[in-house]
Amino acid sequence: MAIDQTDKKILQLLIDNGRMSYVDIAKELGLSRVAIRERINQLIEEDVIEKFSVVVNSDKVGKKVSAFFEVDCEPKSLVSVAETLVENPRVASCYQMTGPSTLHMHVLVEDFEELEYFINEELYALKGITRVESHILLRRFKSRSGLKL
Repeated sequence: MAIDQTDKKILQLLIDNGRMSYVDIAKELGLSRVAIRERINQLIEEDVIEKFSVVVNSDKVGKKVSAFFEVDCEPKSLVSVAETLVENPRVASCYQMTGPSTLHMHVLVEDFEELEYFINEELYALKGITRVESHILLRRFKSRSGLKL
């Protein structure tokens, strides 16, 4: 599927406001509601739009500590470690990165005691991990929701 300028404008409007109605998008772009619905449905069918979701302010729901981890694994253990980590409710995201079998992970917890528990009892307990480096988030300036097309 080729993404044209109209599709990019629709996507940008939805990135800025995922609750924007077909009618409002149509008014903004000078198209019909039906045309917008068809284009959005096509973007969904082609997996350009993977899903619609809500971005929750983690601090407002009690997850006050945000930490990022670089986790090096033995190559044979990388997938099993990643599969275990993504099932943990504290893990917000987990990616395989270039480098020596490195996983990059974002963890959200209520406090430093919970972070310490996660590190000592859940992360270090996994077989195949060779190195862990952590970074505590102090302030966010931009996140993925700021994507511009």
